[in-house]
Amino acid sequence: MEKQSQGELLTNWIPPRFPDADHFEGRYAQLDLLSADTHAAALFKANSANDAIWSYLPYGPFASAASYHRWMREATAGKDPRFHAILNKDSGVWEGVASYLRITPEAGSIEVGHINFSPALQGTRAATEAIYLMMEWAFEAGYRRFEWKCDAANIASRRAAQRLGLSFEGVFRQAAVVKGRNRDTTWFAAIDKDWPALKEAFAVWLAPSNFDADGRQRERLGDLTRLVRVAGDPALR
Repeated sequence: MEKQSQGELLTNWIPPRFPDADHFEGRYAQLDLLSADTHAAALFKANSANDAIWSYLPYGPFASAASYHRWMREATAGKDPRFHAILNKDSGVWEGVASYLRITPEAGSIEVGHINFSPALQGTRAATEAIYLMMEWAFEAGYRRFEWKCDAANIASRRAAQRLGLSFEGVFRQAAVVKGRNRDTTWFAAIDKDWPALKEAFAVWLAPSNFDADGRQRERLGDLTRLVRVAGDPALR
């Protein structure tokens, strides 16, 4: 009988714990467990400048601070997704949201999603560091796989995932219906074998010495992570 091929045997595999960190502290960003009473008012104000930030999310925009507060209270009632608010330390303002979701400790898999960066947070060091801190916690806790999924039409999100060092894994066609529109979903991921090199790339990019007096980067993160990615997104070539 022909011997069957099987996957790598995971010796001493121990599933990681469910996310339990309420607070992440970085040089440019601080993340706290999202609370409607604490964060909704500031985030509603930060997000009110541009309704386009809600285009690829299944909720929003919100007509009032009260409706946003109500959504946030309901969204944070469960364990998964696990939402965090993002403080931009340069401005001292809560300017974004990101969450862990599809948390599967038995497979060692976790996803980052519900990413909503206000116009003020987009393109900042705090925005990059926020995702790095979430990635760092996941891999240091023992997760094997860190996923990023987005609407295939969201080219900005696809660029962000690739810049952060996550590898393109394909497009799931007609994966969902969101706000009455078809959604094809693009998958990206980093795995634990990628993490040491990614961590080093982030350390170089986030170092104060990588920025001039006006905050302009000297080395681009995408250049530092390019060799780590096993596959690039063909839509970005």
